[in-house]
Amino acid sequence: MPSSEQPAQRPRALVLSRNLPPLVGGMERLIWHVLDELRAEYEVHAIGPRGSAALAPEGVEVAEVAESPLWRFLFGIKWTAIGRAFTLKPCVIIAGSGLTAPFAWFTARLVGAKAVVYLHGLDIEVTHGFYRALWLPFIRRCDLVLANSRFTRGLALKAGVSEDRIEILHPGVDLPELANTGPARQRFRERHRLGDRPVMLYVGRITERKGLAPFVENCLPDVVESVPDAILVVIGDEPRQALMKGGSLKEKIHRSLTESGLEDSVRFLGSRSHDDPEITEAYFAADVHVFPVQDRPGDNEGFGMVAIEAAAHDIPTVAYRAGGVEDAVEGGLSGWLIDPGEYEGFANTTVSCLLSQCSIRSGSSREYSSQYSWTCFGARLRALLQRCASNLDA
Repeated sequence: MPSSEQPAQRPRALVLSRNLPPLVGGMERLIWHVLDELRAEYEVHAIGPRGSAALAPEGVEVAEVAESPLWRFLFGIKWTAIGRAFTLKPCVIIAGSGLTAPFAWFTARLVGAKAVVYLHGLDIEVTHGFYRALWLPFIRRCDLVLANSRFTRGLALKAGVSEDRIEILHPGVDLPELANTGPARQRFRERHRLGDRPVMLYVGRITERKGLAPFVENCLPDVVESVPDAILVVIGDEPRQALMKGGSLKEKIHRSLTESGLEDSVRFLGSRSHDDPEITEAYFAADVHVFPVQDRPGDNEGFGMVAIEAAAHDIPTVAYRAGGVEDAVEGGLSGWLIDPGEYEGFANTTVSCLLSQCSIRSGSSREYSSQYSWTCFGARLRALLQRCASNLDA
């Protein structure tokens, strides 16, 4: 006789985040993969910006709210989260960043779920008085605080988060097939008419923290003087929405290039979605990845996912030793860390990589990146959530 037993229903997880595709950036890729990796053990639901439902992982149901202005997003996610939580009865509610932590905590308490927040550096370091007064208390109260690096963990401890609630969970990376290096490199170089020019690659938003402007002004002239046909390829643009936003950096960069006569030494390609195959082709086409993030108290880089992505393509990274970047670059193995403000050292190391004179052996960057695969990320994420539930249920 057929069994009358019904299959056990999988536990439900609800993720709240403003950072999901179609918005573009490292955090958007990360939260997309959080949804994707949770599917192995959870029925996954999310609340995100308009347009995110169509781009979510298969099987993930997304309720959309307006992403801007910020107050409208916060109002929308609050009431949408409450409504969805009472309907779904999730066992865990995850804030994709500190921004949504209050709503994750409050909603979790209403339905008896666990509240989890993933911190990215700026979430906990931002100096805005209103944010620190109203948001940090909820971050401290979350049942589990995930920090993207040792640096972010340290910031959370200083902000009063209990040590027994914090766990480090480094972002993950796709590991491309290295056998595709040659064809991908050729396609990208032909498409953008790069020929055999030595290529520096910058991937990321164009913001003060990312440091593209000071690199162009202080390092690029020395690099081009040593390697005249070198070119910097920039994938990224100024963000449409950001917690910290100043004037137009692109205009400043273009003025600097005009003044130095280096307009032909930089190619701006604009933004790309997290799954655009051209990003992989760009890494394969590059000779070195430059990551000139700045040491900016109150606005530091929480980790540095692009450095891990470069390593996954077996491309070394030259970066400043700032924020959480030390967790993303292993000096002498996957790249080089330069003291902040040492423009000459940054330029010289970049030149060495362009001329194939750096001592990093082929394959070492890829080996280093393997510990950050999304499979490893997902397994640790699910294990931490299970441990959180076990500790609180005990």
